[in-house]
Amino acid sequence: MDTMPLAVVVGAGGMGAVIARTLAADYRVLLVDIDLQRAIAVADAIRAEGAQIDAAHCDVTSHASVHSLADLVAERGGLRVLAHVAGLSPTMGDFDRILRVNLLGPALVTEALLPHAVPGAAAVLIASLGAHVCAFDDNVLAILRESANAPDLPDRLRPALQNATADANAAYQLSKFGLIMLARRLASEWCARDARIVSLSPGIIVTPMGDKEFDDNPAKRKLFEMSPIKRQGTMEEIADVVAFLVSSKASFISGTDILVDGGFSGALSDVPFRGVQGSGR
Repeated sequence: MDTMPLAVVVGAGGMGAVIARTLAADYRVLLVDIDLQRAIAVADAIRAEGAQIDAAHCDVTSHASVHSLADLVAERGGLRVLAHVAGLSPTMGDFDRILRVNLLGPALVTEALLPHAVPGAAAVLIASLGAHVCAFDDNVLAILRESANAPDLPDRLRPALQNATADANAAYQLSKFGLIMLARRLASEWCARDARIVSLSPGIIVTPMGDKEFDDNPAKRKLFEMSPIKRQGTMEEIADVVAFLVSSKASFISGTDILVDGGFSGALSDVPFRGVQGSGR
């Protein structure tokens, strides 16, 4: 019987693939994506390097699909690592779709997989720098806190935004802020199983999704010009932080957000800027 612990990586896009490859050095990996053929192709490439990795389908917005994933994880003896990477940037969906994929999805996945977390397990939810440069009123925060796993989450949030536009950019901000709140709120439940959960907020990272944002979203390029480190981060740099956070070296880190942005948020501390675009993955 294989004794390597299981790491579940949700999302086989650019960053998900790099995180899966990094984790495959120490874990059996189950790479999950709504596009099964993409997950299979990435898994095949990583397996060719000598790793133990399989692919599976999951639509994170579907209760039935997520519970099928939980059953698969249970069959494999439970998980030691969950890296939830799947998400949409503002150019990839509308208000409803982005909220469902970026926040409802991780809420459903963490709820379904927690019973299968083995002692010492750790979950990392990929959020965004965007969550650190926005502000919401108490009504919006209450909905994000209490309704992250509600199928009608977009309908609950839309009237609470009042004068703000319920568009893709707002959905991205809301979803990523809600994701950070989710990790904080779930820390006690994960701790009860001798497990940890954190969120990780990348800054501006070189990814296929991020490149599209640069092309289609001028505000993102404006933000990049404010960065103290005059370069974008790499997916490998984010993957290395994920590997640390799920390791025993990070055993006292839970219920918080880890910001990996090259000092960008610090540079914005004196800038009255509240519009934000996604870092992209």
